[in-house]
Amino acid sequence: MSTKLFVGNLSFKATENDLHDAFAQYGTVTEVNLMTDRMTGRPRGFAFVTMSTKEEAEAAIQGLNGADFDGRNLTVNEARPREDRPPRSGGFGGGGGRDRGGDRGDRGDRGGRDRGPRRSFSR
Repeated sequence: MSTKLFVGNLSFKATENDLHDAFAQYGTVTEVNLMTDRMTGRPRGFAFVTMSTKEEAEAAIQGLNGADFDGRNLTVNEARPREDRPPRSGGFGGGGGRDRGGDRGDRGDRGGRDRGPRRSFSR
């Protein structure tokens, strides 16, 4: 059965091919997912690598956890299952923004609806 590994502290220059080559030394790599930012497309500094067997995954952890990879010490361990999160609603989310009602207090001399009698400027 395949085992998914978390790979952290990656250089932002690392590619999926680089990871595949590094992990292939320890067994058959079935999948590599380099996480990127949705908005910018830039790497986020971590990835998931799936090895074909548990034994190969353990060998990769032993061989690569703490190893120098592109100038950074990798963090490699077995990935935890993704926690269920409540569904997100669409749209822009966030708070309500400005207050949309209620008493606006004294308007001072800016006037309001009651401005007194209307003046006519006819000639």
